[in-house]
Amino acid sequence: MEKMMELSPYTVRLFQAPDSRDLVYCPLSPREAEEVWRLLPEPRPALAAVSGMDWERDLSPWPAPRAFRGGKDFGGGAPLFLEELTRRLLPAVEGELGFLPRSRGIAGYSLAGLFALWAVYQGDLFDRAASLSGSLWFDGFVTYMETHTFPRPLEKVVLSLGDREKAAGNPRLASVEERTRQAAGLLQAQGVPVTLEWNQGGHFKDVPERIAKGISALF
Repeated sequence: MEKMMELSPYTVRLFQAPDSRDLVYCPLSPREAEEVWRLLPEPRPALAAVSGMDWERDLSPWPAPRAFRGGKDFGGGAPLFLEELTRRLLPAVEGELGFLPRSRGIAGYSLAGLFALWAVYQGDLFDRAASLSGSLWFDGFVTYMETHTFPRPLEKVVLSLGDREKAAGNPRLASVEERTRQAAGLLQAQGVPVTLEWNQGGHFKDVPERIAKGISALF
């Protein structure tokens, strides 16, 4: 089953199998959402794919300089987007599901992976998170993890990275492997069940496949 929900300025594509009892929220374009749902192995959680965000603004936890020449600075709008997600989108989505999710996760790729991991520090709505090729190089994020704890015990965290991502020409981005390993160690030290997955290639290889693999590993 697929439903499209317009919650301006956001669109949510809600995918649900007859036996879905878990739910995962994930920022995805409409095309990516369909591909990820097709690739998810059974049994599949329900998937709420959210689009319509300004990525550099809405998925960055605090302001930071741009990562690419000609790109935009990071606006630090994640707190406002998370409030929209939890107060407006989440009730609408779960009103459509017809069941209370047994488990509620949040997942994302790249900057959305950073957002997903940051989000579970902010409240108790999510009990698991997947940061897939997450932008954990983001200025100050690992330090943030060192000084914050989770409001509720987490059932699982999945981190993934391509084995060539550390070869990025940009020094900030090239630190992603070191930062991801540090993040995994911090989670383990806090008693969080964490899986660190390695994929072949750089950041832009097999993106839908990596997302589906990471979401599947969450459950």
